[in-house]
This record gives sequence, structure tokens and C-alpha cells, in this order.
Amino acid sequence: MSYKHLLIDREENVAVLTINRPDKYNALNDDVVAEISSAMDELGADDGVRAIVITGAGDKAFISGADVGMLQDLETSRDAVANSRRGQAMTLKVENLPKPVIAAINGYALGGGLELAMACDIRLASDTARLGQPEVGLGISPGYGGTQRLPRLVGRGMAKLLIFTGDMIDAQEALRIGLVQRVVPPGELLAEAKALAGKLATKPPLTLAACKEAINRGLEVDLERGLSIESLEFGILRSTEDYQEGTTAFLEKRKPVFKGK
Repeated sequence: MSYKHLLIDREENVAVLTINRPDKYNALNDDVVAEISSAMDELGADDGVRAIVITGAGDKAFISGADVGMLQDLETSRDAVANSRRGQAMTLKVENLPKPVIAAINGYALGGGLELAMACDIRLASDTARLGQPEVGLGISPGYGGTQRLPRLVGRGMAKLLIFTGDMIDAQEALRIGLVQRVVPPGELLAEAKALAGKLATKPPLTLAACKEAINRGLEVDLERGLSIESLEFGILRSTEDYQEGTTAFLEKRKPVFKGK
């Protein structure tokens, strides 16, 4: 499938999805949101893709936020709610995709850009990246999941500080508070993200999907129910061919070859 605002490159079992609006600092509008949603469907259904990297075109922005012109075109509160729900649906597709998704944050990740990054499983940032939820300065609140995912990642107090002030933070501060997992020089970011994705692509796909499901669902319930989810996923994996391959390869002291079955 072809896209107007996205580039998708496949390298072995890794797909790199690039938001390609560098003249707009890769800002999100309804068309871009719809294309990302479609791309998640496409890549999710592609058995040849086992891990995904999302990044932005150019060296200035991952995604600078929502297109402010689009926001001004929202005529009613109903329009605003519909816009928010479309963005939330897109980030939920990323979050719930049964494959690992890595954000390679190569510059500004603001507003909807940070909200998309937070929906990814792992976030790597260049040391020049700047992250924030600046919506308060426009008289609005985060609408694509920021009020929900940010406190889950960094805690309630820090999330309120960032959202209430609208201040941007640098990559090292984002690392310190747990918003990103690694910080690397700009010239190494994409290679680092692709290397990590390549490593994850060698793991058993059904197992990664089960781990992702257990973590995501477990965070929304109490510990006892979370442990039940974990046990169920553990039991389901026992019936897979990859389980048999992994345990057999371990006993035979060889490298396993996982087929996603």
C-alpha cells in the first residue's frame, strides 16, 4: 500500500515507518493519523515483519505535535471529541499491535508526537531530542492519550508537572524520569533502533505478543488478576511449536529458530 505522508522500509524482519512531513516538522493531521492507523493494520498482518521502528523524517522532529491549523478548523466540541477519539484509536493500534514497536525520537516529540511515542513499547531518543505536552499553552488538554499514558510511565506528580506547565524536557531528563529507555547521539539513533528491532525480531513472535499482552493488560488490573493473565499466557505458549523449539534448542545447546507457530 502506498502512503502520502509515510515511508515504510522493510529490512529482513524489521519495518521502519517514517512520518514524512519534514516541512511541517512531521506534524499530525487527520490524514497522517489515518495513514498511521492503516500502516499498523498492514504491518500487523505482514508475517514477514516481526518488529517495527517509528521515526520522523529529517533531523529536527520526530513529530512536533498536532497541526495547529487542523485544530483551528474544529468548529464544535463534537468535532474536537471526534478528533481526539481518532487520535486515541491510532495510538491504541500501536499499543496493542502484537509486535514490538520502537520509537526512535530524533528531535521534537511534542503533543501528539509524544503521545504516539508513549504508545510504543520502547522509546529511544537522540541526545538532541526535546519532549513535552505543551497543549496547555493552546488552551487545550492532551487528546491522544497523554493524560493517561504519561502518569503510567512517569508517575502522577511528574505527569502533572509536565502537563500543567507545558514545559519541554531534554532527552537526559526524559531518561532520568523513565520516559525514554536509551539516549544516543543523533547519528546513531536509527541504527541503534534498528539493531534493537533486529534483536527482537529473532525472538519467538508469539511469546513477545503474549508478554506484551500480559504487561499491557496487567497494568490495568490489580496484582492478583494480573498474575492470572500471566498464567493464562504462559499456558497458551506451552502449546506452540516455538516453545518446543526453544526448549529443545536449549537442551541441545544450539541457537533456536523460531517460526511464530
